[in-house]
Amino acid sequence: MAYFTDTTVSVAAQPRRVAAFLDAIALKLRQRKAYNQTFNELCKMTQRDMADLGLCRGDIRRLSREAAQMVK
Repeated sequence: MAYFTDTTVSVAAQPRRVAAFLDAIALKLRQRKAYNQTFNELCKMTQRDMADLGLCRGDIRRLSREAAQMVK
């Protein structure tokens, strides 16, 4: 027995899919930029500055990820 699957997509849906794909890429780039900026700024802080804020070096990656996730 043979099976046939039709996977055609309407031509009208193509621009929306491309736009959604490009929007997703732009979002990831903005998130990466926020992550890198936060990471670099926190790495430049002295141990004393971090202690004043209640942070340690182990928090830098977590805080950078959180900053990146807040980007919309």
